[in-house]
Amino acid sequence: MKILITGVAGFVGFNLANNLLNSNKNLKIYGLDNYDDYYSPKIKKIRILELKKNSRFKFLKIDICNRNLIFKKLKKKNFTYVIHLAAQAGVRYSAKDPKKYINTNIFGFINILDAILSCRPRKILYASSSSVYGDSKKLPSKELHKLFPKNIYASSKKINEIIANFYSKYYQLNLIGLRFFTIYGEWGRPDMFLFKLFKSFMLKKVFYLNNAGNHMRDFTYINDVANITKKILFSKKKKSHDIFNICSNKPIKITKIINFFQSKYGDVKIKKILRNKLDVKNTHGNNIMVKKFTSFSKFTDYKSGIINSFEWYKKYKIHKIK
Repeated sequence: MKILITGVAGFVGFNLANNLLNSNKNLKIYGLDNYDDYYSPKIKKIRILELKKNSRFKFLKIDICNRNLIFKKLKKKNFTYVIHLAAQAGVRYSAKDPKKYINTNIFGFINILDAILSCRPRKILYASSSSVYGDSKKLPSKELHKLFPKNIYASSKKINEIIANFYSKYYQLNLIGLRFFTIYGEWGRPDMFLFKLFKSFMLKKVFYLNNAGNHMRDFTYINDVANITKKILFSKKKKSHDIFNICSNKPIKITKIINFFQSKYGDVKIKKILRNKLDVKNTHGNNIMVKKFTSFSKFTDYKSGIINSFEWYKKYKIHKIK
């Protein structure tokens, strides 16, 4: 059984590949990535070195925007499953380089779909985002709610869902979109809130607290995300195209996270700043649909998740990686 994971050097891609390789010896994973420099490529290369310890992992260094190379490398691989996670991340950066989001997130997605049409995988999972809901007044956000994307990144994810719906109906493909909420945990992204907090603490530098911490995020632990995604992938339930919120349904105020961390490890130098206008104020997802579909219900407590994350961060000395 062969599985393609795009964006495998990324946070979610790495953890999912690692989980799959360790849980099923009959799987062979092809991981695709281009080591984009949006954040430290060194961290991405460390993740890939970790995956390469398993002989059933094969790495393909390819940019999904390179349509000709994508076709050449993927067309005859006959993947059983495809998990498309490669994308240009970051809400704020989308204002600086919107073209990159269009090319990577939209055209890159189309390139992957076109390249695998001939092998017709049993199921194709693709990453969407909670950002598609925008500043919705209806919380918790449900999959059928109207979408109000407020930045280019969120808009590209909404378009991905439209594209997936078309390919599902026109080509009779089994596609499932995953609206990821705020994911955190080991092997995470250095540009995200928690790892910025960890770095400020370790280097004794000022942590700039966006919106003075007066906003909420539906934090979802990476191990829970990997296990839920795996259950969706291997479920025998047939869905031509569906979308699931991947979230804990337990939003937490940012100040509460900081207070817990400081009570556990010590003070952090904090400077409060205004909210970036591209940011959504609060995220809170309803996860009833995904719980029914997967029977997954035991979500990791945020305190345990933060402790696990910080202990890993210290062990690997992530604050020293540039």
